[in-house]
Amino acid sequence: MQRYFLEPSHFYSDYVMITGEEQKHIRRVMRMETGDTIVCCALDGKCYTCELSEFTDEHVKAVIVEEETVTKELPIEVSIAHGLPKGDKLELVLQKGTELGAFHFLPFEAERSIVKWDEKKAKKKIERWNKITKEAAEQSHRQKMPKVHSVDRFQNLVYTFKNYTYVLVAYEEAAKSDEKSRFFSVLNNMKAGDNLLLLIGPEGGFSDREIQTMQEHGAITCGFGPRILRSETAPLYGLAAISYHFELLG
Repeated sequence: MQRYFLEPSHFYSDYVMITGEEQKHIRRVMRMETGDTIVCCALDGKCYTCELSEFTDEHVKAVIVEEETVTKELPIEVSIAHGLPKGDKLELVLQKGTELGAFHFLPFEAERSIVKWDEKKAKKKIERWNKITKEAAEQSHRQKMPKVHSVDRFQNLVYTFKNYTYVLVAYEEAAKSDEKSRFFSVLNNMKAGDNLLLLIGPEGGFSDREIQTMQEHGAITCGFGPRILRSETAPLYGLAAISYHFELLG
């Protein structure tokens, strides 16, 4: 069933009024008709099965039938902080990371980031990134749409560590030394409702200075198995492992 994330202003007591790009998608792409059903999700995470009841040139009206009761979200909130990589690698992380359950994405400028953030293009870039997560959330039947935050400096990011239950850093040297216990230990100690920040470096990884700074602010370095993963692979591995731990083992 097709899913749409909509602003709170679209929701009324017993119906939803759909306009803009979503209205065009329903009419022109999906070619739906009166009586067809869709799922409409509010930004607070509540989703409703709705039946299309009215079409005009400006809107599509859908009557609310019932609210979804089965949760589709990870039991812990996982935010991915990723050092800016080259090319469209971050877009891959945003799309697949959304499918795997990420809650927020926080791109940042790391010491070894080859790409330099262009503030002149920032607004368009952030809009594009959030469109990618929105479409991925709809496709994967998420109930919450991940937000992509503006690119920040590494120095500012570390001061947000205190806002998380745990902060994990995927560290190449930990993988090389066959470190296996920290990632599992953190997941084992977490409970529903906790939040986790997972930090991934750019192609060149983190510098020694960055690792030391993160550790001083309470971050835990860990390995993701004995193999060295690309920067765009590491967050997806982490999210898949978290999903397995919390959603399949139980």
